[in-house]
Amino acid sequence: MTTTSEIWRPPSEFAEDLEERYGLKCPPLWGTPRNPDRPSLGPKLWRVMEKLGAPPMPWQKYVSDVALEIDPATGLFAHREVGLSVSRQQGKTELCLAAQVHRALAWRRQNIVYAAQTRGMARQRWEDEFWEKISDSDLARKARIRKSNGNEAILWPGTRSKMGITANTEKAGHGPALDLGFIDEAFAHEDDRLEQAFSPAMTTRPMAQLWWASAGGTTKSVWLNKKRAIGRALIEEAWKTGTWPAVCYFEWFAPDDMDRGDPATWYATLPALGHTVTEAVIAAELAKMDPSEFDRAYLNRTRRPTPPTDPNVPKGKWPQLVDATSKPVATSVAFAIDVSQDRSYATIGAASLRKDGKVHEEVVAHRPGTDWVVPAIVKLRRLWNPVAVAVAGSGAPASSLIDDLVAAGINVPEDKDRPVRGDLAVMRVGDLAEACGQQADAMNQDTARHLDQVPLTAAVNGARTRRVGDAWTLDRTASQVNISPFCAVTFARWALLIRGPLVEEDYDIGDSFA
Repeated sequence: MTTTSEIWRPPSEFAEDLEERYGLKCPPLWGTPRNPDRPSLGPKLWRVMEKLGAPPMPWQKYVSDVALEIDPATGLFAHREVGLSVSRQQGKTELCLAAQVHRALAWRRQNIVYAAQTRGMARQRWEDEFWEKISDSDLARKARIRKSNGNEAILWPGTRSKMGITANTEKAGHGPALDLGFIDEAFAHEDDRLEQAFSPAMTTRPMAQLWWASAGGTTKSVWLNKKRAIGRALIEEAWKTGTWPAVCYFEWFAPDDMDRGDPATWYATLPALGHTVTEAVIAAELAKMDPSEFDRAYLNRTRRPTPPTDPNVPKGKWPQLVDATSKPVATSVAFAIDVSQDRSYATIGAASLRKDGKVHEEVVAHRPGTDWVVPAIVKLRRLWNPVAVAVAGSGAPASSLIDDLVAAGINVPEDKDRPVRGDLAVMRVGDLAEACGQQADAMNQDTARHLDQVPLTAAVNGARTRRVGDAWTLDRTASQVNISPFCAVTFARWALLIRGPLVEEDYDIGDSFA
């Protein structure tokens, strides 16, 4: 799950440049900036779009202007690959067609190949959309179509170029050298067979480019998810170093904590909104579609499998426990630390006994890595003088922090029956099972309260459990998401209930973790 607070952001001047240069008010989260030191054939592609009856929108101008930059030192395209991840109904098809037609008209003897989910889908789009748009335009006199099965092509006699289609197979793209390969609907490709087929056919063509485009996919969209991860990493690294690769990438995306029903989310994610798409259309799509499919299609999120029901975690009770006004009580606070299985994230959770007898549960911090945890908990311990700081032992991911916590002055009590405030509570297997049982009882009995924090609610909804004797504990391996936020507040609750009665309640400060 990716939230707004966790996600990388480009420098503010990036968005400012796009609005000034193209009038684009919906910048991508990840996007290659325009290099003004390079000439571009983008404006020529814009004229092709106009002739095809689809004048370019600001986002299409931006993408094509960057994609068709020319390296002054070589006279060749600066980018050998163009990656585009944008939601449905944003004008991707029109840009895809224009890129192919521009190529066919600009150079002689160009071999252009288009691929979609299947050969049948590629032919349908090629014939019903591409050819229809060409034949209805001013460019019709320059082209003719060949429909014979297995040899389909839109031919451009003036330049002797052709636009063909291919299947999603290992043999795709084999044959003549390839000048432009276009992989559309990349979410449907579960491996890299097309890229592996296209790339060798391009090696001898100096102006060759591989374009791929898609809305979000699912966890089975292995190739798309890999390309998106690579594209994001390249953009982030390039902004740090100032060195831009021979690959350009563009992705519009809504982090998971942006409300799918809020038009502000749509305007931040859908670059065609206000141009060829209206709020009413998106609202209608939201009303009729499954939420996860709407997220994939229009917010460009990866659709994940629906977490299977776990009988031990009463997830259905969680929404009823929300209290946006709930606050911790200063004299009755416990903290707990948990780390995700892959160690990519750590969480500090808190539990506090309210005056009405309910237990306030809150994620205090949820951040990448683990290096920040010990300094943060030392500061929280100094400010709040908690009844305990809990951490799972017994080989749990967070157990690696125990020595550092002790070195920082957070000690394991010498006498477990006589702890003092702020001592470390190292949880054993039985303690973990006890903590999980306490949490389930609290959810069922309406004795817990939370703030509906996105990481915590997501962890509750995706949590799975495993048996430990006749009891159970939360299972990081089987869970569908990072459950460290849920583990942290569950363990904090245990520390509050077990250690609280053993320490003196003589400390008083404010009432906010902020």
